Amino acid sequence: MRVLLYTVSILSVVLLAFWAYREGYATRATERQVRDLHRQIAQAEAELAMLNAEWAYLNRPERLRILAEMNFERLGLMPLAATHYAMIDQVAYPPEPQAASDGTAWATDLDAALGDVATLSHGPAPLPPLAGDGEQLP
Repeated sequence: MRVLLYTVSILSVVLLAFWAYREGYATRATERQVRDLHRQIAQAEAELAMLNAEWAYLNRPERLRILAEMNFERLGLMPLAATHYAMIDQVAYPPEPQAASDGTAWATDLDAALGDVATLSHGPAPLPPLAGDGEQLP
């Protein structure tokens, strides 16, 4: 009976030691993953801080004013004024296009309904003219 009790006890200690050994390595691997994640988070936060600083640098009002003045002819940007705001009921919206069977008639109806309303083009902006020697004109 003692031999059976000693054998079961020794087997239990060996199995518990093996389990503790595996858990120790699993814990170390998890700690390593957590350290890697913390390092990645710190790196992403540093990159975000740098991008925020770059965004603030590029959006300085004096820089944007100079760029707007340089590209005035092409963009036509004007400074905001109190007269540029209106109530929502004062805004004239174009009429809803009627559904057409051929699929193209609504475009001509919409162009006729818009009249003098300015529409935006989604194509690339035209390049400024070049001088005879290939340099860009001011």
